[in-house]
Amino acid sequence: MLEILTACRSCGSASLIPFLSLGELPLTAAFVREDQLGEPEARYPLTVAFCADCALAQTLETVSPEIIFGRDYPYYSSFSDALLSHSRENALSLIEARGLSSDSLVVELASNDGYLLRNFVEMGVPVLGIDPADGPAQAAEAADVPTLREFFGAGLAQRLRAEGKTADVIIANNVLAHVPDLNGFVEGIRILLAENGLALIEAPYLRDLVESCEFDTIYHEHLCYFSVTALDALFRRHSLYLNNIQHLAVHGGSLRLSVSHHDEVDASVTEYLESEAAAGMADIAFYRDFATRVNGVRDGLIALLDEARAADKRVAAYGAAAKGCVLLNFAGVGSDRIDFVADRNVHKQGMYMPGVRIPVRAPEALLTEMPDYVLLLAWNFKEEIMCQQSEYARLGGKFIVPIPTPEVV
Repeated sequence: MLEILTACRSCGSASLIPFLSLGELPLTAAFVREDQLGEPEARYPLTVAFCADCALAQTLETVSPEIIFGRDYPYYSSFSDALLSHSRENALSLIEARGLSSDSLVVELASNDGYLLRNFVEMGVPVLGIDPADGPAQAAEAADVPTLREFFGAGLAQRLRAEGKTADVIIANNVLAHVPDLNGFVEGIRILLAENGLALIEAPYLRDLVESCEFDTIYHEHLCYFSVTALDALFRRHSLYLNNIQHLAVHGGSLRLSVSHHDEVDASVTEYLESEAAAGMADIAFYRDFATRVNGVRDGLIALLDEARAADKRVAAYGAAAKGCVLLNFAGVGSDRIDFVADRNVHKQGMYMPGVRIPVRAPEALLTEMPDYVLLLAWNFKEEIMCQQSEYARLGGKFIVPIPTPEVV
């Protein structure tokens, strides 16, 4: 159920240096039903360490993927308009740039509810989704996205290859960090990718996480936190080449990585590697004051919420997201400070936030209850949320953005 890491997930080195502990936290997807409120919840330690040999930041604890991504996994990508728009733009540009047609195959790893692949289906491009979570996979199939309910790795890739399947494009968005067998996953990409194919991978960027104090992006589902330095070494170990990098604003700062069998490295990769070297990201010193700043965010948020309560102000929150679960539990913020959490995901409504047991309600509750403040737990989608809740703001409601520094907007 819980394994403690003793060697780097990428290079195998034992030179792991812890630099942040968030204590013992519940799993962010373990929402609580009302009939479970009297039962204890499992909690697991969460410690992040730095590999002195390959520069990969990673958690020291691994909770079994079968526990995290099982039948009741509640994350459905299609409930975010911003993510849908981001994904459609990505898909349409790929179809044009790669000349994808009915003779092509696009494979997405961690395809969730088909939010991205359905854009290819609409344009007549064959697809295959791979995702172990039953609920999202069912939703994908209902949208005409064929989906394998399995964990991806070298073994599955070999099986698909033996069936005559090779991928012209492999998409892996926000999944590389979730994988316990990092090398097996990347080796699987190498096996399944066609000779002239493209693997397009998105992952949160470690530099943004550290510099903007985005500690709530750290949770048990995220086992690794990537710099370009660590990624380049990982791909080259499997005879793959990181050839191009784009920086994206999504999820608080992410990288879109273009990877292939051929060494066609352009200036974007070189510039990132040089910039990270200059910033000292291959040295533990870069991460030393992170924990201090994390504690500062926690203390500032608690002070702001307590000040609101002292003034008889009511506070709700928006976004029953994983990062919200981490923030609330790490700060010890429960129903004594937050009345409820609003979320569009119907699979979470009527449930209670893991650990802190705050009820999750539909967004309409913001207008019927009119709390004085709404804490944006899903702050990475703050523009989308504030636009959706413009009526709440018009009626006098205010928003609290917790990261990088708690403030009222």
